[in-house]
Amino acid sequence: MIPVRLLTFNVHHGVGEDGRHDLPRLARLLAGTDADVICLQEVDRHYGPRSEGVDQALLLSRALDMQLAWGPAIDEPGAGDEARQYGNALLSRLPLLVSDVHPLPGDGEPRSALRALVELDGGALWVTTTHLSSRSAQDRAAQAAAVAELHTEPMETGVLVGDLNAEAGAPELDVLRERFTDAWQLAQARSDQSRRWSLHRDEGRTHPARHPHARIDQVWVSAGVTVTAAEVLDGSACSDHHPLLVDLTVRTGV
Repeated sequence: MIPVRLLTFNVHHGVGEDGRHDLPRLARLLAGTDADVICLQEVDRHYGPRSEGVDQALLLSRALDMQLAWGPAIDEPGAGDEARQYGNALLSRLPLLVSDVHPLPGDGEPRSALRALVELDGGALWVTTTHLSSRSAQDRAAQAAAVAELHTEPMETGVLVGDLNAEAGAPELDVLRERFTDAWQLAQARSDQSRRWSLHRDEGRTHPARHPHARIDQVWVSAGVTVTAAEVLDGSACSDHHPLLVDLTVRTGV
């Protein structure tokens, strides 16, 4: 069994509760988690003034000295030579063997899933990160089905993570339960941002960051992946979501 620490975080293009875009602040938060694999949603690349036109994905990968896989959901011509993009990023200090991007069905804002194969000692782990529609349960159901189909039989060991814009028990996520299990429920130890006396302590709520009432940022794991711990960290300085950190152990063929 190989330990893997994984983080998923909707970073709101690096803008925290103070309304400031501060990428170094976000990089410091990410570095402090000591995660092996970091899955990010709402990342900008030369998108516009809200993120100062920078390539957030590249700058974060350099700041953390991690490999980058990129999965745009919006990909448009930019003002110069660089495309105007927005989507999902995966950062890894473990070797990335391959990655691909899959557009998802639905109306409204374009959505995509980024799938990557992470090399482990004696094995590998498929990691898929996505950001499902906030528009309708019907769109989310179609998108969840499309993402589930990416986990094919040869990919026996994998995780699906991201901002799913639905609670883990929502009917539109039923298709995920056929192939995956909610990591929060499996975790041997859990903690979150609720105060000690809160009735909602350890429920894993991630959004909105100021007063979280929904657990929409999730990790789902296949057979062969054990969840030893899950923790919702404080991300309010960097985003309108809180990040979810999970400690996994992955069964390999060795």
